[in-house]
Amino acid sequence: SKREIKMRKLDSTKVRPLKSEQLLRIEDHDFALRPGFGGSPIPVGIDVQVESIDSISEVDMDFTMTLYLRHYWKDERLSFRSNKNKSMTFDGRLIKKIWVPDVFFVHSKRSFIHDTTVENIMLRVYPDGNVLFSLRITVSAMCFMDFSRFPLDTQNCSLELESYAYNEDDLMLYWKHGNKSLSTDEHISLSQFFIEEFSASSGLAFYSSTGWYNRLFINFALRRHIFFFVLQSYFPAMLMVMLSWVSFWIDRRAVPARVSLGITTVLTMSTIMTGVSASMPQVSYIKAVDVYLWISFLFVFLSVIEYAAVNYLTTIEERKQLKKRGKASGMYSIDAVQAMAFDGCFHDTDVDMDLTAFSDRCEENETQARAANVSNVDTTRMKRKRSVKGNMGRIILRNNHVIDTYSRIIFPSVYIVFNFFYWGLYI
Repeated sequence: SKREIKMRKLDSTKVRPLKSEQLLRIEDHDFALRPGFGGSPIPVGIDVQVESIDSISEVDMDFTMTLYLRHYWKDERLSFRSNKNKSMTFDGRLIKKIWVPDVFFVHSKRSFIHDTTVENIMLRVYPDGNVLFSLRITVSAMCFMDFSRFPLDTQNCSLELESYAYNEDDLMLYWKHGNKSLSTDEHISLSQFFIEEFSASSGLAFYSSTGWYNRLFINFALRRHIFFFVLQSYFPAMLMVMLSWVSFWIDRRAVPARVSLGITTVLTMSTIMTGVSASMPQVSYIKAVDVYLWISFLFVFLSVIEYAAVNYLTTIEERKQLKKRGKASGMYSIDAVQAMAFDGCFHDTDVDMDLTAFSDRCEENETQARAANVSNVDTTRMKRKRSVKGNMGRIILRNNHVIDTYSRIIFPSVYIVFNFFYWGLYI
């Protein structure tokens, strides 16, 4: 009856298989078992084309790579008759109905098969049963990095492929075309690294509970571009060290100028070191950039300590000179250079400045001296303005401390020697 015919059409179990499935005789075999089950291991060839290396993360110690992964094997259960000996190509919908190798990425963190606009999967079956299975995959995997020479380092990473369920007794994984099985896009480039080489290798992995497995390696070496770190770390550190040497040429009595310069350079070096450390993993060993920045920081710090020593020795020397001069009318007479230490201004050497703060008994004498010498001071100030430029250099050189003189030579010389050995050692 018409009703029975309609019921048969609605019954999904009675739907006839597709023509491709009929040709491959999929329903006649159990594809849950590998080809040649119970016999010798099935050889599965692999070749890889690397499309891009998307990122390298030093903090997470991993890399992200997009590649085409192709499998080659023979399954006689999929053989079919063909008058023209042509292969048949299918998309991902047939994959779930046949046996395919269970290759996975060792040490993988994340991976996915691209699915725009459909899943990027291709299956090609030949009349004799040979199969080509291709996938487009993006995978993020671990890379054990050594930063002892950072940023003058070269990192060796590898992407490892292995069968998850089948050990070497059931599946033999190998590179299909030997060393030529690994190919790369000519336009692959990274912002911070130069790709030195790609190579393919193979080996065995042992697991105590399941045995030995064939493992394939995609090895690549990455050499870091140094120019970025020269601009961001090394060159600013050099400038800060050289800026700290300016302190040796400033008059030893200009306390605010020399202290401010020293503190500024120290804080700037600390900022540079913090910025470099923030972009790196917290490793327990010293990196090459740490050596350079810490030595540079030490030079800057020593320039501050140098002025502390100069100021201390100068103070002791002045006290001895004041004791030798003695006291006149309860006041100390100081010269122009000594006055700069108190008010930060230049004073002509012909005018003696009285420090009334040292003795309350000198106030009356000082007032009388000022009233009597107003005209002399005004005349002297006019002469001082005209001779400041000529006398300033002479005064600075005359009052230069011996430690500053040696520091101008020792600090640059030692820093140049350090740079020579540093770049010679790491490059």
